[in-house]
This record gives sequence, structure tokens and C-alpha cells, in this order.
Amino acid sequence: MERTQNLKRKFDFTEEGVVCENSRRLTLADNIARRIDLLNSVSSSLSDPDIGAAQNDLCFLSGYAKDEDIVDLMVVSGVVPALVKVLHMVSNLADFDADTYDVEKDCVSILGHLAVKPEYQQLIVDDGALPCLVELLMRPKAPGVSQALFSRLLGRVADAITNLAHENINIKTLVRLEGGIPPLVDLLEFNDTKVQRAAAGALRTLAFQNAENKDQIVECDALPTLVLMLGSEDPAIHYEAVGVIGNLVHSSPEIKREVLLAEALQPVICLLSSPCLETQREAALLIGQFATTDSDCKIHIAQRGAINPLIKMLKSPDLQLREMSTFALGRLAQDSHNQAGIAYNGGIEPLLNLLASKNASVQHNAAFALYALADNEDNVPLIIKADGLQKLQDGHFTVLPTQECVAKMFKRLEEKIEGRVLKQMLYLMRFGEKGVQKRVALALAHLCSADDRKTIFIDNDGLELLLDLLESTTKKQKREASAALHTMATKGMSASIVDLAPASPTPRVYLGEQYLNNPVLSDVTFIVEGKRFHAHRACLLSSYIFGAMFDGGYKEKEAKDIEIPNIKWNVFELMMRFIYTGTVDVDLDVAPDLLKAADQYLLDGLKRICESVISEDISVENVSHMYVMSDTYNATSLKYSCILFILKQFDNLSSKPWYCHFIRCIKPDIRNFFSTLLTMPKHTG
Repeated sequence: MERTQNLKRKFDFTEEGVVCENSRRLTLADNIARRIDLLNSVSSSLSDPDIGAAQNDLCFLSGYAKDEDIVDLMVVSGVVPALVKVLHMVSNLADFDADTYDVEKDCVSILGHLAVKPEYQQLIVDDGALPCLVELLMRPKAPGVSQALFSRLLGRVADAITNLAHENINIKTLVRLEGGIPPLVDLLEFNDTKVQRAAAGALRTLAFQNAENKDQIVECDALPTLVLMLGSEDPAIHYEAVGVIGNLVHSSPEIKREVLLAEALQPVICLLSSPCLETQREAALLIGQFATTDSDCKIHIAQRGAINPLIKMLKSPDLQLREMSTFALGRLAQDSHNQAGIAYNGGIEPLLNLLASKNASVQHNAAFALYALADNEDNVPLIIKADGLQKLQDGHFTVLPTQECVAKMFKRLEEKIEGRVLKQMLYLMRFGEKGVQKRVALALAHLCSADDRKTIFIDNDGLELLLDLLESTTKKQKREASAALHTMATKGMSASIVDLAPASPTPRVYLGEQYLNNPVLSDVTFIVEGKRFHAHRACLLSSYIFGAMFDGGYKEKEAKDIEIPNIKWNVFELMMRFIYTGTVDVDLDVAPDLLKAADQYLLDGLKRICESVISEDISVENVSHMYVMSDTYNATSLKYSCILFILKQFDNLSSKPWYCHFIRCIKPDIRNFFSTLLTMPKHTG
């Protein structure tokens, strides 16, 4: 009841001043029910009074049917069987005139409006409307009926079929079984463009994802007319025509070949520049479908002028147009000739920009196109110049196929950075505009092989470009430089960071665990924190400091007891264990003190062990302290570990107030680290 009252209020508001005073006093439901009852009471002979009454009732119901809120009430009240009954009565008449045509037109119009709601499509068909609609398509114009009225009727019938079959596989098939496709194809050549448009719209719907309907449309020889319609000056005509052809060729290679044989290619390419946005979308999609046919077709599409308008579409504010154009260009780019043409005509940069799209389809299509373009060696420098690598890295790709495509593109770019391409890149890095030089250096840090790193970054000063970026005024550039340097330092390295530190030239003599702090054969005793530690001079000579102590002119040379100040017993014991055995287990708690002792006594091997343990504890909070420690105790591998950590943790460290000054201070050490890394014997696989 509440819904009826609401509908009545809405009706009273919208119809005020139009309906008669008596109708306004009726409730909406009663008014609709009364109109439907009057239709049901019309006699089968359809005399003039009956036709007049039907016209009046249908006029009101037609107005109601345009309001979606009232449609439900009309269906519940039984409007569908009443309309079908009237259509059957009219079809059985011996003579037709303008009034009967007008009745049919209104009946069809109401059914078309009801069919917009998917839940009523099957109801309309089940009540027998479809045979009536098909019969109207095939019936010739009656004498005395104006061409305009006849055209309006046919247009309404085609539109009603479109609405009935929309996204309804069962009804699409029923239209074909009722014989509706041949008359719709015939109407493509009707002398009224509105009827042509309506017929094409119906065929477009019927062809969508229905193979049998597609075949019948082609068998009815629709293609020649559809191709002619592509050249129509009426946007509504060529929009529907290109839509029909698009649905026909989708997932149907055979029909695609027939469409191309019907000379549809050039008209479709011309429609890429149509003033109608919807037509451009359909044409771009169709070009993409054509481009999947064979290599020759891809070449012909490019030769006939499709590439430029498609690239222009990449910059369109319309999302669907960008989606369709990236789809088409991705398929065209599978041909090597087109790869050069798309790049030459400026397609790379807008495709790269679309990697940032929030639309997953646009993103994927752009990535797919770029992957194909990267197969052409000449395009690789263009992609890098346009900051392509960084845009690939910065993209947020949520769909797995896109992620896989981007990963493949990285791999493809890596494979291309050699020979002629590498020479081009080096030339750009040396003589290009400053921004290009930096982009190339950043890209090569990620992409080049280990064999070429020295040539690129030492011999051609690529390292200096990256180091300069670490002090850029732009946070983004500093982040990119940090990431590039970190990638270059870690990519493919099989050696430990410790191996980069200089090895000790001092030969080692190990007595073994059994002699550690053993008075047997001991010829010297150390006093540490008041405790005695028994040692052997022959073993201690492996330390440069102890060797100088015993062989030089120091007082300890002849002393039997030597006091060791400023060192804890547990630290000294661990240091001596290393001297005697060449190995020692070091805990993090003691590692800093042991590192200090190892540096003091020039025990490089022990230093490396300590540095390795300490490196495991580097964090955002302590990295600056760790770096000072490495500098204080000449701990090269610890310093290198700090450098790698700083480069990797840019986002977490860059907000620290000391960061910029810190980077400026350690920049020489970063340079030394990479100079050492890039000139050492290769450790990559």
C-alpha cells in the first residue's frame, strides 16, 4: 500500500496539468488496472470504437512505461498478456490502416520499455510477444499508411527485440528460431536511417556471444551493407555498424576473414578519427581484433594509417578509449615493422604513462604493448630515455598477468643491454642531456650484466652520475639512486661482502686448542685484569704487534710477565683462542670490544669474524654508530655492510635529520666501495 501511495504521489506530480480531473482522483494502481481491463475487453473484430479506445488506453500506458518505478506495477497488473492479445488481434485483421499501425506501435513501445528490466524479458517472451514482433518485421507496408508511421513501427519493433535479447542468451537464440534475423538484415537497407540504426542495434545484440546467430547474420549477406554503413555520415549509423561487425568477428576467425574480404579494414581505420567517441572505441577494439589475424594484416593496418590515431587515443580523457587503443597497439606491436612505427610516431611515452593507470585492463594492455616494443633493439634506448624502467618499477600492478608481463619485460630489457644497444646507451650516458644521462645510469645499474659493469660505471663514469644523485634535491632521485646502487652491489654476487676487504698478508701458525693458556712449554705470561695467561712466543709471532713486541727493541722482548692494560679478560681470552686455533665463536655482546682488540693487534681474520657478527645487528637506529665504529677500527667489511644497509633502507633513513649530512660525509667511502666492487675479479654467475 505504501508503495502504491508513493507511486501515486509521483504520478500526480509528473502528470499534473496533463490528465483529466477524473483520472487524477483515481489511485495510480486503479488507473492502470482500469486501462488494462479496457484493453482486455476489446473485441476480436477491433471495430473503430475499439481501436479508438485502445489508442487512448495505450497512450496512457505508454507514458507510464517510461517510468521505471511504475513498470513493476504495470507488470503485476497484467499489462504484458493484454498487450500481446491486442497484437494478435491486429495481426489477424484483413485490412490495416494508420490507426491499427498506431495501436501496434504503442504496444511494441510499451513492451520495449518493460524489457529494459532483465527480470521481465522472459515473461514477455513466455506470454507470446516474440512471434508478433517478428511478424511485424516481415509484414509489408499497408496501402494508405504513411512511410513515416511505418518506419516508426519498424524502429520500435527492432528496439524492442534489442531490449528483449540484451544479455539474455536464451532469447537471442529464440529470435533466430522465430526467423527474426533475415528481416532485420533486410532492414539495414531500409530507406529510413532510424530504422537502419535500430536494425543494426538489434543485430549487434543478437550477435554478441552467440555463434549460431553470427553465422546466420553473415549467411544473410549482411556484411556488404554493414561495410557501406561504416562510411555513413550519420554517427548513429556507423556506430551501430562497427558494433555489429565487432561482435561478429569476436572469437570467430572465419568471420573475421570474411569481414576483411568484404573490405571493412579501411572504413574501420577511418572511424578511428570519427567525431563520435563511442564509434572511436568500437573501431579501436575492432582494429585490435583484426590485428590478431596474421602478420600481413598487422602490416596492412599500419600501412593504412591506424597507428597515429591509436596513439592519439592513448592521451584521451576517456578511459574506455585508452583501454581500446592500448589493446589495439599491443596486438599491432607483435609485428617487428610496427614496433618501429609505433615508437617512431611517439607511442612509447604515453604507453609508459598508462602503467600508472588505476584501471587494470589499461595497465595490462599498456604493459603488453611495451613488452612487444622492447623486442626491437632500437626501442630499448627510447624506453630508457622516457624513464621507462623507473615507471615499470614504480607501477602498482595488482593483476597477476600484468605482474608476469612486467617481469618478462625486465628480463627482455636485460637481454638487450649488450652489443649495439649497450653502445647506444653509453653514448647517451656520456653525451645526452643531463637528465637522460642520469636515467641511463639508473637503468644500467639494474639491467647490465656483471661483465659490463666496470666499463659502464668506472670507465665511462656512470658511478659518478649515481653518486651525484644521492645528493639530489629531489627525494625521488635520491631514492632511485640508492635502489640502483644497492641492486648493482648485490645482483648476482656469489662472494661475501667480507671478501671485498683486503686480506692479511701475514702467514698463520696455529698451535691448537691444547696449548691455549697452557703453562707447558709456555715462555711468556700475560697479566690481564690481574689474571695470568700462559702463552707461547712462537705462536704469537703471527700477530704483527706481538712479533714487533718480541723481536723489536721493546722492553717486553725479554720479559717473562707482560701486563696487558685496557682489555677485559674474556676479550683477551677470545683473541688468544683465535691466535692459537684460527677460529672462535663470537657473541654480539663481546664483538665490539673484540673488534677493537683485533684492530689493535692487527688480527685481520679476527676482525672479519667480529665484523660479520656486528653486521647482523645493523639497524635504522644504530647504523650511524656502526659506521663510526667501522671507521674507528678500520673495519672495511663492516663499513661496506653499513653502506649496503644505508642504500637499501633509504625510505626509513631519509627522514632522519642527520641523513643528508651523513651521506655527504660517507660519499667518498661509497665511491671506494663501488670502485673496489666493480674492479675485483668477477663473482657473478
